[in-house]
Amino acid sequence: MADDATRGTPAPAPQDAGAPLVVGVGASKGVSADEVLGLIGAALADAGLDGCAVAALATVDGKSREPGIVRAAAKLGVPIVSYGADELAAVGVPRGSQAVLAAVATPSVAEAAALAGGGELLVPKRKSSPAGRPAMATCAIVRRRPAAPRNAGAPSEAEHDLRHHGDAEVRDGGGELTDLAVNVRTGTPPVWLRERIADSLTGLAAYPDGRAARAAVADRHGLPVERVLLTAGAAEAFVLLARALTFRQPVVVHPQFTEPEAALRDAGHEVRRVLLRAEDGFRLDPAAVPDDADLVVVGNPTNPTSVLHPADTLARLARPGRVLVVDEAFMDAVPGEREALAGRTDLPGLVVLRSLTKTWGLAGLRIGYVLAGPETIAALQRAQPLWPVSTLALVAAGACVEPHALAEAEAAAVRIAEDRAHLLAGLGEFEDVLTVEPAEGPFVLMRVEGAAEVRERLRGLGFAVRRGDTFPGLGPDWLRLAVRDRTTTNRFLQALDQALTLTGR
Repeated sequence: MADDATRGTPAPAPQDAGAPLVVGVGASKGVSADEVLGLIGAALADAGLDGCAVAALATVDGKSREPGIVRAAAKLGVPIVSYGADELAAVGVPRGSQAVLAAVATPSVAEAAALAGGGELLVPKRKSSPAGRPAMATCAIVRRRPAAPRNAGAPSEAEHDLRHHGDAEVRDGGGELTDLAVNVRTGTPPVWLRERIADSLTGLAAYPDGRAARAAVADRHGLPVERVLLTAGAAEAFVLLARALTFRQPVVVHPQFTEPEAALRDAGHEVRRVLLRAEDGFRLDPAAVPDDADLVVVGNPTNPTSVLHPADTLARLARPGRVLVVDEAFMDAVPGEREALAGRTDLPGLVVLRSLTKTWGLAGLRIGYVLAGPETIAALQRAQPLWPVSTLALVAAGACVEPHALAEAEAAAVRIAEDRAHLLAGLGEFEDVLTVEPAEGPFVLMRVEGAAEVRERLRGLGFAVRRGDTFPGLGPDWLRLAVRDRTTTNRFLQALDQALTLTGR
């Protein structure tokens, strides 16, 4: 049943307009999505919150699958966060009802669910007002304060630009910079792949049909198609995970690709960080991950550290009741893909993300995929828009998992390993430069005092490198370098020598 209370006067909106809004929802069985959406829209408008983004709907577990609430969340493009009745019973609410208390153990589902994750109540409980029949929905609105990281000394989100990526380093270079900032393999896409994609242009009048590509990816990993979801690059997968799954204690292991945390924060989640230390070679100790974490995100090999964690180490993080997300976007650049978890079905809650954009030069086409249990795949798929992957990207996906393509990727991985060893050997000649080793990805992380000035000097000498200070866990003295061929590396090493000289190092 919906909460039984009179409509209250909305509280004025506070000045902190950047914090996410969470809407608690109570509903009777059979409530329509239109009634839920109309109530939320009216509540936002009356509180002067028009235009403010809703990050999540919150409700009691028993209502999290109510079709009207599910459809309302889908139309808003936000996740549903649900709580057990016992959890909501422990949350104090200002506008409770004895009738609701008797039915669901809390005086107000809407207020308790909104407040369960903390925050400031902006709109107390209010009922929908359909014409000619009783109200079937209630809502309350909370503004969540961004959570301070729970790791001692961990920097806040504001201290890192989580949306900064390597392409920003070369975007305004006028084509005159040698790109060591972006981790896309040079000389790609290969001619045969460009031709396959071009041949598919005649089919653009038809809506995309992903069945063949999905089956090809499933076959590549020895999985049923129900365990595969194609996405517009791995980045889309992070957004889907943040919005479609239910969890309360997400943890991101850093330093790593920053999009997972950005997506989680955008969806209204409070994110904890586990910061790996340079003194430990940025190696992961599973004991560092909190026991209560019900979502853990880790990269392997990790961007930007180039550390390849043992599969057994990552497997120790898997447990019932926890989603373990392993970002394997660069695993196909590791010879033999050793330490990969893709294809494993024995680990509870395992979600593996793969990208085809790096090895095959398809960053502009956007293609990747998720490997997970059928229930997880179904939940993510429901959160996708219709036809999320283009016909061209589907053709590329199918082509890049064919046997000859896998053989080409393996040969490229071997060459990358050789070229990386050459780069590391050259960097080792500089007394002021520290590198993270062993490195296993198509990039290297280096530390040098005054890295910001060195980076600008390198830019003046024709080389773009990736700043490291936007990665949580790294400071201003870190730079990431993409692995290139030996000729390019030799030119870079000469430029680095000049840059260090110009900066007095």
